[in-house]
Amino acid sequence: MSLALTVAILAYNEESNLRWVIDEMVGELASIAEPWEIMIIDDGSTDGTGRLADDLAREDARVRVVHHGVNRGLGGAYRTGFDEARGTFLIFYPADGQFAPDIIPRFYRQMGELDMLLGYLPNFKRPPFARVASIAEKVLYRLLIGKMPRFQGVLMFRTALLKDIPLELSGRGWGILLEFIFRVFNGPYRVRSTPTDMRARRSGESKVMNANTIRANLEQLFALRRSLRSSR
Repeated sequence: MSLALTVAILAYNEESNLRWVIDEMVGELASIAEPWEIMIIDDGSTDGTGRLADDLAREDARVRVVHHGVNRGLGGAYRTGFDEARGTFLIFYPADGQFAPDIIPRFYRQMGELDMLLGYLPNFKRPPFARVASIAEKVLYRLLIGKMPRFQGVLMFRTALLKDIPLELSGRGWGILLEFIFRVFNGPYRVRSTPTDMRARRSGESKVMNANTIRANLEQLFALRRSLRSSR
């Protein structure tokens, strides 16, 4: 039986959050009347995240786990999601629970007329450093590669796009995802942005907004610019 939807859960040292996130997700996905799967991507966690993910998969056949032997960062986790998803549609979700799962059926109901649906956060108030970094990143993207669609948070798209669009970037940052969005947005595809909400973590701290991630993202941005210039 073919799957309609893959929900890829990005998990790195989220032992304290993972079970309730998956339980909440399974409850919400019950409203989708077609077959789906949850794919937990354990990105080389050093706590009990990997063992807990395996327990969750044993408890529910619709949950499966892909383990990274070492931490590959967001770029590696996105690449695994691209390669391993079995559904007609794919959505990525962080394992910290900051995005409520009711976004998923709302997005899914719109995908009949779309190839990609992008969420953004109109009401989200970032800490000053994160806000400045985000603005600077958007300005750089506009200057170096051109217009990008409004996006911040989660997205859903047809996995068939991954066969049509070759992706060149690699590395730890989220450049590969932004390359994919950019190429879809500038291609003959149906793309829309829609507002979503974000909530506070139950426990733990973000592992994304740090100097290493920012550096990796900048390196990938310039790599993407070089790639786009060479293909013109």
